[in-house]
Amino acid sequence: MTTQKTVLSIDGMTCGHCVKGLEQALAALPGVKKVTVELATGAATVVHEGTQEATITQAVVDEGYDVRSVLTR
Repeated sequence: MTTQKTVLSIDGMTCGHCVKGLEQALAALPGVKKVTVELATGAATVVHEGTQEATITQAVVDEGYDVRSVLTR
């Protein structure tokens, strides 16, 4: 399986607690290998294998945040 990197631009994060909760939610998804969430830039980077972009996006929305854009490479 090919490893992919998805970068999401996220609105609504305001503190370290937001970052930690989002990191935990994304890391719990099947196939996710690494998650980095940056409060200053409002971005989350997810390295994964076989995880659908829609599943990653939905996990962010389920945590209460808005996704402005998604780029998968």
